[in-house]
Amino acid sequence: MARGRMRTVKGIVIKNSTLKTLMIQVETRSKNKKYSKVSILKKKLPVHDEKMIAEVGDIIEAVETKPISKTKRWNLIKVVEKGVNQ
Repeated sequence: MARGRMRTVKGIVIKNSTLKTLMIQVETRSKNKKYSKVSILKKKLPVHDEKMIAEVGDIIEAVETKPISKTKRWNLIKVVEKGVNQ
């Protein structure tokens, strides 16, 4: 049963203090048609990390899934790039 295309996002891990949950920050850019100004929208998303492999500063890829908890609707696919630990 295919339910359409699953959305994927890339973001940077900003917090991993809770068990099996990451908080990532995703940036999207949009250009104003009239003034040609580029604005950046930053959004924080909770991501489920079952194996707890991602650290703060890593760039990860996440896919949208069915609700895992009250706020978690994203699941970790892979760590794209390891970051510098702070």
